[in-house]
Amino acid sequence: MAKERPFWLKIWGTRGSLPAPRPTTNEYGGNTPCLEIRVEDQVLVFDAGSGIRSLGKKLQKDLKPVRAAILFTHYHWDHIHGFPFFGPAFSPDNHFVVYGEPRGSRNIKDILSGQMAMPYFPVPLEAMQARFDFREVGPKTTFQIGPAVIRTESLNHPGRAMSYRVEYGGRAIVYASDTEHGSKIDERLVRHAEGADILIYDAAYTDAEIRGGKKGWGHSTWTEGVKVARAAGVKKLLLFHHEPARDDRALAAIEKAAKRQFKGAAASRERKLYVP
Repeated sequence: MAKERPFWLKIWGTRGSLPAPRPTTNEYGGNTPCLEIRVEDQVLVFDAGSGIRSLGKKLQKDLKPVRAAILFTHYHWDHIHGFPFFGPAFSPDNHFVVYGEPRGSRNIKDILSGQMAMPYFPVPLEAMQARFDFREVGPKTTFQIGPAVIRTESLNHPGRAMSYRVEYGGRAIVYASDTEHGSKIDERLVRHAEGADILIYDAAYTDAEIRGGKKGWGHSTWTEGVKVARAAGVKKLLLFHHEPARDDRALAAIEKAAKRQFKGAAASRERKLYVP
């Protein structure tokens, strides 16, 4: 059997706002945001939307014990609502280091506990018997997790959000969800994504939807994603955070249009990708 490559990505959730599983979303996926990036033996999990449930099952099957880092871009509902269903968190044999930005006086543990408190949820965070280490991280910081170098940057999103750049062996993946474009290109993101092999970019809306009333809702478009990808010189652009009402046919049309403007563009699917 061929040896596994040391740097790869699997998307477990591509959808934004709320899960949208139905026959007409099977091609691109219906789960909310969750990414798995492997760097040698290090497991990095980004966000805990509904996709983290399936990821948890796979980790429990493959790893004993499960050791991973979990990194949050922000704490809007669609990025955390899968966390209470992350199976490996309930085993005392497992260990997770959780990274995220505090919100005022609330740290990461407080925020995750809040969604699992009554009357919102019947099982408290304390029922998760795995060992958790919570580490605060903000924008414009650089740190290391195993062999991976992680860099963070601010995104333009209500209530704040961060993008992550994962570097290993001269290659890079940038995860930039959620963000809203302005009248000018976001130079911070261009610098953050410069030369990346893969840029995962928030393309929840179309230009028409932004003009139709969704400006200020915190999300961007595929056309803006193409602009950032070109300016940053990235190799592959993955359009992400698919609007829940958007079916496979509509996403295929967006993907086709994006490819005409940027050859390396694709609409994110729930699948495994190797860094080129």
